[in-house]
Amino acid sequence: MNQPIRVLNVLTIMDRGGAETMVMNYYRNIDRSKVQFDFLVHRDQRGAYDDEIESLGGKIYRLPRLNPWSRNYRVALNRFFEEHTEYRIVHVHQDCMSSVILKVAEHHHIPVRIAHSHSTSQDKNIKYPVKIWYKRSISKCATDLFACGKDAGDWMFAGAPYQIVHNAIDVASYIYDPAKQERIRAQIGVTNHFVVGHVGRFNHPKNHPFLLKIFTALLKQKSDAILVLVGGGDDMPKIQKKAQMLGIADHVRFLGTRSDVGDLMQAMDVFVFPSLYEGLPVTMVEAQASGLPCIVSDTIPPEAYLTDLIFPKKLSASPEEWADAILEKRNTPRTDRSAEIAAHGFDITTEAVKLQEFYLSAYEQNC
Repeated sequence: MNQPIRVLNVLTIMDRGGAETMVMNYYRNIDRSKVQFDFLVHRDQRGAYDDEIESLGGKIYRLPRLNPWSRNYRVALNRFFEEHTEYRIVHVHQDCMSSVILKVAEHHHIPVRIAHSHSTSQDKNIKYPVKIWYKRSISKCATDLFACGKDAGDWMFAGAPYQIVHNAIDVASYIYDPAKQERIRAQIGVTNHFVVGHVGRFNHPKNHPFLLKIFTALLKQKSDAILVLVGGGDDMPKIQKKAQMLGIADHVRFLGTRSDVGDLMQAMDVFVFPSLYEGLPVTMVEAQASGLPCIVSDTIPPEAYLTDLIFPKKLSASPEEWADAILEKRNTPRTDRSAEIAAHGFDITTEAVKLQEFYLSAYEQNC
């Protein structure tokens, strides 16, 4: 095989969300002389990872927003597969709506069609019934089912067999370094402060309003505390206003979308993650690899407990109880946890080879 096989990954936009970061971690570490990633996205604007994708040799194609009832969308999706017959493997990361793409891919005789579950639920909004309806047909139009963890696979695929593809990371780059911690703290202006950290997109599942309430309670006991929030998203302005309303804005740093999450985790003392639901979040793996004590909601799947650094709290517990838990664990020693992370299958150097071999084998058998 003189040219690499090209795998089409389908997502919404290549910003720094959990699924997108997971895909990029694998993309950076596969042998791109054998397997090359291309991307089909559903936004006109460029994503945070687009420049890197193109630098690695990937192509990015754009469709309208995914609307299964839109004739324009259906026409555009069909036209894409009519014009791009080179793709024999399609890897879809659209969760419940994956079946929309997979059915069209099946119609165009693409032999390897992968649905990948990254979550254990969906927001209970007006779109929820539609998403659940489309979820039911995923296993019928996919040839292979992937999930980030058992809970995500059980929820998405409802009894159909699937395989777990870990949200692996470059473990070595997250090992705690006191000198780096001091340098990063100075850069973001939190030297001599107690730093509470969170990494996540500003959207409903991440539960930022409750996180601000927790931090407000914490400030009453630890007045030098700073809350560092890393991530972008549509809800950021709303959360910024809420911080102002609570009178804590001077203690909250909104750092936006960043490419140096590993460095920023070095600057933190405790990681707090009160999500309403999750698949198996990449940030939880990163935080543990950084040696951070993690105060998390009890909705986090048990598979994310890779070390003894996870301390779950019920979402029904009061902000004051969460604050007490944060203070209780603030002096947890930070040590090298890379061996533990790797032992659970979350070292990208090993996991990327496994995914690469899956693609090559699937291509050989079906194409």
